[in-house]
Amino acid sequence: MSGWNADNAAGPLGAGTVTLVEGSSFCISLGNGDIHPENPHGLFVQDTRILSHWSLTVNGQVVEELGAETKEPYRALFAGRVLSLNGHADSPLIVERLREVGSGIHEQITVRNYSPESADCLVSLRVAADFADLFEVKEARPKRRWDETRQNRGDELVIQAIWQDVRKGVVIRAPGAQVTPKTLTYRVTIPPHGRWSTTLTVMPETQGGSRPPSFVHTDGELSPSDLRRQQWVAKIPILQMGNRSIERTMRRSYDDLGALRIEDPNHPDRVVVAAGAPWFMTLFGRDSLWASEMSLPIDPSLALGTLQTLADRQGRAVDPISEEEPGKILHEVRLDVSSALALGGKATYYGSVDATPLFVMVLGSVSRWGFAADTIAALLPHADRALEWIQKYGDKDGDGFVEYERLNNRGLINQGWKDSWDGINFADGSMPEPPIALCEVQAYVYGAYAARAWMAYDAGDDALGNKYADLMVQLKKRFNEEFWMPERGYYAVALDGKKRQVDACASNMGHCLWLGLVDEDKAPSVVKHLMSPEMFSGWGVRTLATDMGAYNPASYHNGSVWPHDNAIIAAGLLRYGFVDEAQRISTALLEAAEFSGGRLPELFCGFSRDQFAVPLPYPTACSPQAWASTTPILLVTSLMRYDAHVSQGGVWMDPALPASFGDVHITNAPMAGGRITIDISNSAPLVQGLPPHLTFHRGHRPWITELVDQADRRRKG
Repeated sequence: MSGWNADNAAGPLGAGTVTLVEGSSFCISLGNGDIHPENPHGLFVQDTRILSHWSLTVNGQVVEELGAETKEPYRALFAGRVLSLNGHADSPLIVERLREVGSGIHEQITVRNYSPESADCLVSLRVAADFADLFEVKEARPKRRWDETRQNRGDELVIQAIWQDVRKGVVIRAPGAQVTPKTLTYRVTIPPHGRWSTTLTVMPETQGGSRPPSFVHTDGELSPSDLRRQQWVAKIPILQMGNRSIERTMRRSYDDLGALRIEDPNHPDRVVVAAGAPWFMTLFGRDSLWASEMSLPIDPSLALGTLQTLADRQGRAVDPISEEEPGKILHEVRLDVSSALALGGKATYYGSVDATPLFVMVLGSVSRWGFAADTIAALLPHADRALEWIQKYGDKDGDGFVEYERLNNRGLINQGWKDSWDGINFADGSMPEPPIALCEVQAYVYGAYAARAWMAYDAGDDALGNKYADLMVQLKKRFNEEFWMPERGYYAVALDGKKRQVDACASNMGHCLWLGLVDEDKAPSVVKHLMSPEMFSGWGVRTLATDMGAYNPASYHNGSVWPHDNAIIAAGLLRYGFVDEAQRISTALLEAAEFSGGRLPELFCGFSRDQFAVPLPYPTACSPQAWASTTPILLVTSLMRYDAHVSQGGVWMDPALPASFGDVHITNAPMAGGRITIDISNSAPLVQGLPPHLTFHRGHRPWITELVDQADRRRKG
């Protein structure tokens, strides 16, 4: 098992598939609402499929799909019709299914009769639960054989199963139904122009046979998911933009980010960001950290909860199986899957080279956004352990760069964000031998050093701050010597095990722009390549240039377009003053979102916009996905050039929004424990409601550059 990539997925979910998500639960179904076991569909709760078959028939006929609308990320309305048996083209029987996902599912089925005559209907649901874990479904692996029992208890069907010493169960409640071990049946007569309706719930059984509370759905009363969403909406900014399409995309991002929040089971008060639906509804180091960083202006507490949860699970020992090492930040956690199928064979897998420096970098961002000093101080030992990992375990050969090489043949071959087996390659398409030092990982290390330096300075520890500022200067110098390819005019995507430059033209170097690792004199050439026809598709920057040997527009990492990758590149372009190029990328991505209801997917294909007038979807892309959901947030806030350093007493803004975005009005924006209002009209910003200790500055503050300049001056002096 090489870990997740496009080649070991179960395949596309299928055209018209509807995915609903709420916390760690998600449901995948056909467009008519049905779930069939032969598809990678089902109701999943904590990585276990508790419903594998859920198909509705009326009078023995499958319901023909008319359409489905996602009302909220956790709720959808399906519409269909019963095929006519009397030879008429149109059927008078219309079926509506209103489904909500929470700790299980709550489904209201309504059959409407548009005929002037009454209709006798046999409404039947076929039900099954295979208790397959997520990896068994996602990768189409053979499923464990459970010893299953089914009992009908009045209007309930209880399915229980045992595998070795593991017990699972699900309860399907169907008031008024005739319940058999495999079906739920209703015999009803629907009056002329009348309707019939029923409500069903599907909930997992907890240990000891107890059942979690059912959904609350009475007139005028909100469900638990609605209440959770209401609380989320109350704490995030309210946005109004002149461009209504972008405003809709931003609000969709807010909704999806809210639905992707999950609780740390050991600390229910901590909320973290799951990586994405359908297959990654759990804590991921890299993904959750990036999504937290990108959403800081919306809700900084997500980043804090993610950091605290990752800190609790920080590596303590050397374990080649799980790839755990002291100070290392995990790659992913799986709460309830077979250890035989999980990456590394354990519930927690640490095979990520970039999560550890990203942890320190995000902690620095959280510190700058104004959390209490004692909160930051409690996490500083974890940051220091992470920095020790960078220098002891991350830098395997002592050359100053962080490399990766998997420690066993079950882990991920590639351990950066392009983690498919073939995601890193030479210009001729051949693949490098490990250990591999990725260019963007060195940028994250640079950002981690910067974050630790600033936190030390903020705490009055100038000696420690100077230490990490010096490390930044040294790393930048060595990086620009070893990774730069003057004959090509861009940076190598990596150094291989023999310290050869992996010379593919890839998007990774764009991450180095955001964090300031690129020498000023080299930036124009880097930007020229990123925005070239070979790299820029018209919808975004491709992961790999079209003239590279491994290029494939429909691959996972070798020519596709990833929204989060582009948002990071756009932020980097702005850091180096390439405003027009950043606007071009941002506008293209936000236009792409219009073709998918305002929601950007994990990735889409890299075909040219000149060839296809719409962005072509990648078949197995996650949607919603955390860092894709936060991409519009980073795009807009980057173009606002919105930054804060609370301990330095300031908030900075220097808008570079395209005229097509229109005016921007934001209320309820979090800042240093308070709420502020932001108005931008004709690129003139106005900020109101700042706490007394903060000052608004009109201008852009590249704080990493300031830190490097300060260290460089001290070294030369």
